[in-house]
Order: sequence, then C-alpha cells, then structure tokens
Amino acid sequence: MTDLLFHVADATEWEAARAVGRYERSTRGLSLADVGFVHLSTAEQWPGVLERFYDDHDGELVLLTVDPSRLSAPVRWEAPHPESDELFPHLYGPLDVAAVTAAGPLRS
Repeated sequence: MTDLLFHVADATEWEAARAVGRYERSTRGLSLADVGFVHLSTAEQWPGVLERFYDDHDGELVLLTVDPSRLSAPVRWEAPHPESDELFPHLYGPLDVAAVTAAGPLRS
C-alpha cells in the first residue's frame, strides 16, 4: 500500500465537502480554484503544518487521512518555495471524499 497522506481541514468545510462528495479547499482561507492544488502532507509533516498555519484558528479542525490509491487526480511532490529542500504532496484536483479513510478531531 502507498503511504497515507494527510490534510488539516476546518471541520465545517469538511462536513460541506462530505455532502457533495469532494473537498475543494487548498489550505486555510484558499480554495483549489485559488491555488490550483490541495495541500497534503506526510505523517511527519502535518504537525508542522498545524503549528505554522492553524495555531490561531478558532474553529474545530479535523485531520483527514487520505489513501492515495483512491484519488482520481494526480499528486505531485513539490517544494513549497524555491529555497526549500522539503517536498510536499500536492493534489492537482479535488480531494474525493471516498479517498479519505478517517477524519479525526484535532483541537478546538
């Protein structure tokens, strides 16, 4: 099996996505249409994403666990900026709700 991927999501946005079968948020405050891809992380990366980008988030957050073999859009591993050596998985299309194997609460 391919290693699982992760995405930190606002719980309200995730619930809305479940109703339509696809999640189209790239990251906090930005849509797939705004950015062109959905930000994903590895098991080692998501805690840093949570700390850097959601530390001041007031709402409920969930950690989406994604099975890459269930995705209908391609994943590309890319650096977040030219000076970075770390690669992050970017999903170039909507995140299929069926690809999410778990959605667990993080912190409020």
